[in-house]
Amino acid sequence: MAAFSLDNVAIKGISCCVPKNKEYNIDLNISTKEDIQKFIEVTGVEERRIASKDICTSDLCCEAAEKLIKDLNWQKDEIEILVFVSQTADYILPISAAILQDRLGLSTNCLAFDVPLGCSGYVYGISIIAGMMKASGINKGLLLAGDTISKIVSDTDKSTLPLFGDAGSATALELDKNAGKLFFDLGTDGAGYKAIIVPDGGSRKRINADSLVKNEIEEGISRTSCDLVLDGMDVFSFGISQAPKTVNKLIEKFEIDKEKVDYFIFHQANMMMNKMIAKKLKLSVDKVPYSLKHFGNTSSATIPLTIVSELKDKILNQSSNLLMCGFGVGLSWGTVLIEECKIESLALIEL
Repeated sequence: MAAFSLDNVAIKGISCCVPKNKEYNIDLNISTKEDIQKFIEVTGVEERRIASKDICTSDLCCEAAEKLIKDLNWQKDEIEILVFVSQTADYILPISAAILQDRLGLSTNCLAFDVPLGCSGYVYGISIIAGMMKASGINKGLLLAGDTISKIVSDTDKSTLPLFGDAGSATALELDKNAGKLFFDLGTDGAGYKAIIVPDGGSRKRINADSLVKNEIEEGISRTSCDLVLDGMDVFSFGISQAPKTVNKLIEKFEIDKEKVDYFIFHQANMMMNKMIAKKLKLSVDKVPYSLKHFGNTSSATIPLTIVSELKDKILNQSSNLLMCGFGVGLSWGTVLIEECKIESLALIEL
C-alpha cells in the first residue's frame, strides 16, 4: 500500500452544494412498502437530493466553490491548481476541470484536471493537491469533488435507486508552515472492478442500440447497459474488510494514538456496513458521524458533506484531528489523518 505523509498544507475551508429537490424513499413505488422500510432500516437512507436534468455535478461544485472563495475572502488569481474528482463529468471530453476554471474566473496559470474516482476520490484528491502544492510551492488550491449518480441509476432498480443521492463539494487547501501533518494510506484492487460498473459508454464498449434496451435482471431490478450495476454482496464484503484494514495500517505505520483522533469520517456507503466498520475498529459512537439519513450515498462527496452537515458546530475554527476514509468503486480505498486541522469555513448550500 502507498503510505506517506505531507506537511505544511492546511485545509482552510469546505463548502457543499446539494440540489433543492428531495426524494423520500418511503414514497418510491419500485417495491412494496414493507421492503422499502427494510431497505431504509438497513441502509439508513430516508431521503436523498436529486439533481434536475439541467444540473450537473460541475454546477453543484461551481456553486460550492464560489461560496467558499467568498467566505475565505480569497482572490481568484491566487488559486493555481484545481482538481475535479467525479465519475459524472459534463462530457467524455473535454475535461470538466477546464470548464470550471473558466466558469470560476480563475487565472489561465491555474493547472486543472479531472480525476475519475468515486468513493475513495476525496481522500485521493487531497493527496494529489497537497502533494503537488508541497512539491511546487503552489500556495492555494481547490479540490472539487462530487457526483450526480442519479443520472446513471435506473429508475426501476430497487438495489440502487433508493441508495444514491447527488452532491458537489469544494475544499480549499493552502500552504501553511503551521499546519499539522497529513498521513495517507492509499490502495487499489482492480480485480474487483466489476463490483461497481457502468458496462457501456466507454471505449471498451461503445453505446449502441442494444445499450439503451432495458432488461429485467430479476424482480424489481430492470436497467440498461448504460445504468449503474452494483454487486451489493461483493461491495459489502470489500467495505467491512478493507476499511478497517486501511485505518489500522495508517495508525500502525505512523504510530498514531487512536484516542487522540477527534472524529472518524467514513464514506457513507450504507449504515449497516459503516456500523460494522466502526465496531471492528472499536470506535466510540460519538466519534463517527453519519449523513446517510438525509443525503444517501453521494460518492466522492460523502466525506465533505458529512463534515459540513454534522460537524460544523463542533470543529469550526477549532483544532481537531480528523481521520477520513473512503472505499469503493475501483475497487480502491484511501485514508488520511489530518492533524491539528483548523477549518475556517464550513458551508452547506442548495441549488
